[in-house]
Amino acid sequence: MKWQSLYSAKRTGDKPGKQMNPDQVRNSFLRDYDRIIFSSAFRRLQNKTQVFPLPGAVFVHNRLTHSLEVASVGRSLGKAVGDAIAEKYGKADDNFTEFYKYELPSVIAAACLAHDIGNPPFGHSGEDAIRTYFTGLTGDTQKIIHDGLSENQRKDFELFEGNSNALRILTDSFSELEPGGYRLTYTTLASIVKYPCASAEAFNKKTGLIATKKSGFFDSELETYQAIAEELGLPKKECYNNVYARHPFVYLTEAADDICYRVIDLEDAHRLHIVPLQVIKDLFYPFFSNNEGFGSRSYIESKVDNLIDDNQKVQYIRAVWIGLMVDKLSKVFLAEEEALLKGTLEKDLLKCLPEHEQKLIDKINEFSTKYIYNYKSVVEIEIAGYNVIGGLLKEFVHAVLHPTETKSAKIIRLVSGQFPISQNRENIYRDIQAVVDFISGMTDLYAIDLYRKITGITIPEIR
Repeated sequence: MKWQSLYSAKRTGDKPGKQMNPDQVRNSFLRDYDRIIFSSAFRRLQNKTQVFPLPGAVFVHNRLTHSLEVASVGRSLGKAVGDAIAEKYGKADDNFTEFYKYELPSVIAAACLAHDIGNPPFGHSGEDAIRTYFTGLTGDTQKIIHDGLSENQRKDFELFEGNSNALRILTDSFSELEPGGYRLTYTTLASIVKYPCASAEAFNKKTGLIATKKSGFFDSELETYQAIAEELGLPKKECYNNVYARHPFVYLTEAADDICYRVIDLEDAHRLHIVPLQVIKDLFYPFFSNNEGFGSRSYIESKVDNLIDDNQKVQYIRAVWIGLMVDKLSKVFLAEEEALLKGTLEKDLLKCLPEHEQKLIDKINEFSTKYIYNYKSVVEIEIAGYNVIGGLLKEFVHAVLHPTETKSAKIIRLVSGQFPISQNRENIYRDIQAVVDFISGMTDLYAIDLYRKITGITIPEIR
């Protein structure tokens, strides 16, 4: 891969042979950001759980506020890296310098905005619920799906992944006549796909490839990703059918997310009185140097001690730690330039930090897993997610496989017209996708409300 070929203003849905005007490049990437932030799929993130249940007396992060903050950090990473690449390789007035110095921050910010857009209700437990439903099928339903779908198509459901779903949401036209979905640039889309791998080859840690840790595109979006890879020069991994090298920009999108959730989840836990201030200090102070002066540990400690409110103290620690990590990871990215361009960097940027800093990250991970992600209310919402998502899938999948049944016909009417159902056995894959599209796009509250109504727990009012 080459820095010169890793960006393009080409969009999904562009007509073959369309000529790109170099003067339009700048507006192209800014438009990506705007199209995402004004989309209904992005707005729905407001009522999707980040970690703690919504709503509550204390306003904690949801998927939307998290995504906005990740985009802010991503923009900073893109700026630091882009400036360095432009200075090293660019000329004063060429398009290369223009892109890396001014446009890369917009690309990374847009990719960060969309990084969670494919997550179903209830976060990772929602993903698990979809996988559990399809892997646990029995009887007639299992036979119909097994006979009607290819292995790749079955794996799209059995190994459902929010990252793959994000690419689908952003590129599929669904019921619209205009092709290309949101019609984002190939550059932004490539910067979102953390795991450029088809479902059938995903979730395989034995390969040692970061791309196969999860999946990045469904069978229905395979051709779209192939076109992106060809345009940007992303090589396919040898000995695999549909596994590609990561686009280097993905590491920046991933780093922004990694930085944010590690500190933001703890900040939320502190606001909810789950984690005391001293724990926050113990986890984050060791990252700062023992040298004297601005940015040193002693300087940070003195600034925190001068604040009165504990929430303000945590906010300050969060702010300076994010700034520190942006500086460190942008330098790591530049230091790993050769591996990035060869497509051989098989770990995220955090794992490229010095060993003593990786151990500090591990401490944060271990504490969060034990005291935050297994906190009672968090576990309760995960269990609810399993039951709600599983229950909705049971009703709607049965309906599309047996559309002539009286109840099925009524169930199908509840599916949004955005996701057309053919009710034809020859289109089982698309029909089941329509159901999963419909359910995965729900907010937590809407999913709960619909589940209660169709199961008779709540009797709907006529309105």
